Amino acid sequence: MTSPTLIATLGLGFILGLKHALDADHIVAVSTIVSEHKCISKSSLIGTFWGLGHTVSLFLIGLLVISLRLVIPPKLALLMEFGVAMMLVFLGANIIWTFFRGRKIHIHAHEHDRLTHAHIHLHEEGKERAHEHNHLIRFGSKPFLVGLVHGVAGSAALMLLVLTTIPSPLTGLLYIVVFGVGSIGGMLLMSSLIGLPFVFTANKFATINQGIKVLAGISSIAFGIFLGWEIGFMQGLFL
Repeated sequence: MTSPTLIATLGLGFILGLKHALDADHIVAVSTIVSEHKCISKSSLIGTFWGLGHTVSLFLIGLLVISLRLVIPPKLALLMEFGVAMMLVFLGANIIWTFFRGRKIHIHAHEHDRLTHAHIHLHEEGKERAHEHNHLIRFGSKPFLVGLVHGVAGSAALMLLVLTTIPSPLTGLLYIVVFGVGSIGGMLLMSSLIGLPFVFTANKFATINQGIKVLAGISSIAFGIFLGWEIGFMQGLFL
């Protein structure tokens, strides 16, 4: 492969990596993790760790597939994508569970102008949370693992592209790395943008902040169920 052609191919890989980070299932998954934090820098790191996990799994599978000239069976590819759908349901359910854990709903009765009104209130029980120090490895483990799962699920299509259009194994692996770098950059930017509503509403608009978190959780569950149905029955995984 000539040098100009190689540069063009790698440039295309970088652009496709940026675009790949914008896939709906990626955005939904990262949104659930970003919703747990109130800092733009942490939101950016979440996207970075997601991209690193995504790139690691793509590279490892690519190394195996390209070196052995393997082809990922269609059923296995669908099964890996179904795993992403189940992960989205889990991430969303975790957000909902975290929100309602330690809270209880009860009714307060108030009297105004000789009229009694009943109001429903949601209260946090117990103590204030102590200040937590998140070590970088512990902080990044969740988005990294989520990125790994997404990378595994997306490997089939990427490997097909690499095997059919890029004849050199070394060039193929380099393409995967550049593609991964693009996905890291794309998700870093996206996770920062996703984090903005959570950061701006964290202190002054706590109720809105909590509502956005719940919405992110519900959206993740709904999208995961939709994606699972699409893969399982429309695309034929379970047929």
